[in-house]
Amino acid sequence: PYAGFWKRVAAAFIDNILMMLIFIILGGILALMMIINDIYLDEEEYDVIGFIISFPISWIYFASFESSFKQATPGKMALGIIVTDLDGNKITFRRASGRFFAKLLSLFTCYIGYIMVAFTQKKQGLHDIVGGCLVKNKYT
Repeated sequence: PYAGFWKRVAAAFIDNILMMLIFIILGGILALMMIINDIYLDEEEYDVIGFIISFPISWIYFASFESSFKQATPGKMALGIIVTDLDGNKITFRRASGRFFAKLLSLFTCYIGYIMVAFTQKKQGLHDIVGGCLVKNKYT
């Protein structure tokens, strides 16, 4: 019943493409506003502003979708997988947020936290374990 590693990679790929499109649009709007207002930033400043804008948008994107009645981001919906708590129930926005921020642990462990999905009994990554979540196939 648990979504496997490659299925989750494919869902993440779809979500990352969607996020990239959102950031390209927002970056274009920001660049246009800067040109209109005659504001010039160096590359480091532009990167900092990009992070300040993109991080909370990513958090809201993942936490909102995963705590919604669909229990999944668009990428997960496309692959037929959902995020649940350990009892199989819909997760709250708070739990989805904890899972999102715990992804930093999976990232900072040289992706070992993500690779754990392939080797744990319930196909949990470090962020799933910390967040108290499971990622399951929707139709099982």
